[in-house]
Amino acid sequence: MAEPAVAEPIATLAEQTTFAEKTFSAEQATSAERTTSAERTSSAGETISTEVSFRGERSGTAPLTWGQRAIWHAIRRTAPNDHYFNIGRVLPLADRGRPATVAATLDALARLVERHEALRTRLVPAAADGGPSQWLADTGSLPVTIAPATGLPEAAAEAEALLDRLSATRFDYPAEWPLRAALVTVGDRVTHAVLVLCHLAADGHAAEVLVRDLRLLVRRGSAGRPPATTPLDLARGQHAEAGRRRGAAALAHWEAGFRAAPPTMFPEPCAEPRSPRFWTGRIVSPALARAVAAVAAAHRVSGSTVLLTASAALVAAGEGHRTAAVMPIVGNRAAEALRDLVSTLSQDGLFVLDLAAAERNTEDRDGDRDGDGEKEGTGAARFTDLLPAAHRAALRAYRAAVYDPVEWDALGERLRAEYGREVHPYCCFNDMRLVERPVPEGPRPTPRELTEARRRTAFGFPATQDRVACRYCLHITEEGDALAVSLTADTAYLPPEAIRAHLYAMEELIVTSAAGSPPPIPDLRALLESAAGDRS
Repeated sequence: MAEPAVAEPIATLAEQTTFAEKTFSAEQATSAERTTSAERTSSAGETISTEVSFRGERSGTAPLTWGQRAIWHAIRRTAPNDHYFNIGRVLPLADRGRPATVAATLDALARLVERHEALRTRLVPAAADGGPSQWLADTGSLPVTIAPATGLPEAAAEAEALLDRLSATRFDYPAEWPLRAALVTVGDRVTHAVLVLCHLAADGHAAEVLVRDLRLLVRRGSAGRPPATTPLDLARGQHAEAGRRRGAAALAHWEAGFRAAPPTMFPEPCAEPRSPRFWTGRIVSPALARAVAAVAAAHRVSGSTVLLTASAALVAAGEGHRTAAVMPIVGNRAAEALRDLVSTLSQDGLFVLDLAAAERNTEDRDGDRDGDGEKEGTGAARFTDLLPAAHRAALRAYRAAVYDPVEWDALGERLRAEYGREVHPYCCFNDMRLVERPVPEGPRPTPRELTEARRRTAFGFPATQDRVACRYCLHITEEGDALAVSLTADTAYLPPEAIRAHLYAMEELIVTSAAGSPPPIPDLRALLESAAGDRS
C-alpha cells in the first residue's frame, strides 16, 4: 500500500526509464543464439510461439518466504479461480528511442530472467514432513508469443488482448515458469511487450521493477546493478533465529489486535447470495481524489490513511461495531535491500481503530471549553477526529506485517478454540498505488468545486466471481485525475445495493470533510443508509 510500504517512491519507475534514454550501439552478439525461432516472425500475420534460453549464475532450494507463504495460502483458498492473483503489465516500446527489434527484445527478456532469480524459480509441492518450498533453476527456456499487427492502434489493442488471454488461466506452479511473455510487432519492430506474472514470484511493486528493468535492457542494454538480495537469501534469513524473533513480535501485535476487535466485521449473512456470489463495484471520482488530498494535507496524514480510516469507520458503522478491524496489504519494502527485489513481499497487516475512543476524547475536549467556546459538535466526534489515532494504528499495522503465515494460522486456531468461533476480520484494504501524487499547490478545493467535480463521478459493477477468500476487499487505484475505488464483496453479507452504498458513502464522507463539514461518527450509519436510498 502507498503510505509506508515503499519508503522511497518507485511510482516513477516507468517514467525514470524514459529520461536520457540511450539507444543500443550494437545488437547483442548472443541474441541469435538465445532463440529457437525468432526469425519466424511471420510475414503472413500469424501469431507464433518461440522460446528464449537463459543461464543464471546459480541454482538452489529454500523454504518459501513469508510473503510467498501468505499468497500461497490465498491461492489455495481461491483455487480454482486463482488466476485472480495473476499480475499483468504492458510495456509500450514504440514511444521513443531507437525501434526495438524482435531479436533484441527477446535477448532483453532472457537477461531479465537471468537478472531476477524469482523469474526462474518454481514451487516444490509439500513433502510429507513440511510445507512447499522453492527451487531456483540456473538454466532453461522461456516460451514467448509473438503477435503481428498492421499498425500502432491495432498493436495496442492486440497487446491488451494478449494481456487478457495470458492472465485468464491459473499458473501450473510446479511446472511453469512464473512469467508469461508476449511481444507485439508492426513490421519488423516490437511495439509492445506483455508480461503476466505469477503472484508467488512478484507483487505489484516487483512488477513495476520488472517493467522498468525490461525497458532499460531494451533501450540501453543494461539495467544497472543487480538487486542487493535474492528471494532464496531472504527466505533463509526469515527462517533463521533472528527472523523468527521478528515474526513472533509481529504476531504479538496481531493477538492484541484480535482481542481488542470484534471476532469478525461481518458476523451474519443478511441476504441470499447472488450467483456468481462475489460482485465488484467500482467508483471513479475526481472529487474523491481532490478531497482525499485536501483532508490528508489538513491533518498531516497520508491519503492512504484517510481512505483506510473511512473504510474502517463505514464498515464498523454499518455493522454496529464500536471498534473496526481491517487488514491492509503492506508492501514491506522499507529496507533499502528490498526496494528493487523481485519477489512477493506483501503481507496482511492488522489495523484496529477504536471509534468510541475518539468520541471519549472529544467529550473530554469539549468539557474543557469555557462557556464562550465552540459548541458545534459537542459530545459527538467527527470523522476527522479519528485521523490522529488512525495514523498511529496504521504505522503499527505496517510494522507488524512481516511474520510466518504458518504461525499466524496457529494463532488463529488457538483463538478459535478459546472463542468458540473463527477470529478473522474478513475485511481487506489494498492501496495499489505505488506512491501518492503530491498535494497540488494552492488553496484547498472549495465546496462548490467539489460539488462540480462530483458530477463526473461514475459507478458500475465491472466484474463478478464465484469465489474470493474475503467478504469485503477494497482496492484503490488511479484513473487519470480521479481515484478509482473498487469493492469486491460477498453478496451474502453485502448485497449489490450495499456495495454501491459503501462506495458512494465513502465519497460523501471524505468530500464533505474536505469541504469543512466532517460528519459526526454516530451519523455514519445514516450516511450509508442515505447513500443506498439516493442511488436506488
